[in-house]
Amino acid sequence: MSYFLDRLEEDVESVSSSVYLPPDLSVNDIQQITLSSLPDTIIELAAGSLTGAVIFTGRESNTLVFPPFLLKEKVIFSDCTTEPLRELVAKDFIVGLVLVHLGTYAVGVCKGDVLVSSKVGTGLVHGRTRKGGSSSQRFQRRRENQAREFLERVCGHAREHLQPYEKTLDYLVYGGPHQTVLQLQKECLVLKTFEDRTLQTIDVPALKQKVLEAAVTRVWSSRVIEWGNEIEEV
Repeated sequence: MSYFLDRLEEDVESVSSSVYLPPDLSVNDIQQITLSSLPDTIIELAAGSLTGAVIFTGRESNTLVFPPFLLKEKVIFSDCTTEPLRELVAKDFIVGLVLVHLGTYAVGVCKGDVLVSSKVGTGLVHGRTRKGGSSSQRFQRRRENQAREFLERVCGHAREHLQPYEKTLDYLVYGGPHQTVLQLQKECLVLKTFEDRTLQTIDVPALKQKVLEAAVTRVWSSRVIEWGNEIEEV
């Protein structure tokens, strides 16, 4: 992000406005703020962001940035102003990660982009069967029991690593298949403590230590979209 902002400021005269938008603004709100000068697609993307958005507009090119963490204030500058975004990504937020597939999991806490606490493990959960009949039903019940026991273990590790940071954790990030994450959230009551600090769920492969470390990097990454005549994600 620092490299991107440095590059933006190298041609500072090409940027005519910097608009900082907190989340929960509607499409209509953003249209009023920007005087409807943006493509509908960009406005819809900005309105749908869980962390807010920053829009840099110029004569020849424009940029939409989705910051990794929450923008709290609406601010509009009539020039290239990057300080609020720099300050946001420079903070050493404490972030919890709960990444889970049925059969593998990773739980961790990072301060800034440094992992300070983690646990990665596996559990036995048989795959699905396509056969029918009573044997299939028994297999399905067995699989459901295995999944429940596995998620209880994951919950225990989440409690162990997250509860010490209950008052200081800034954000919590989940990763993994949507239904698996929902099942874990439903069965692990300790996670409800962090509902108001939860960021968007990320896609992750089967979990290993390297995947957890890569997820930390992703949590701290911003998504950037540039457009002139066409819209292109960087």
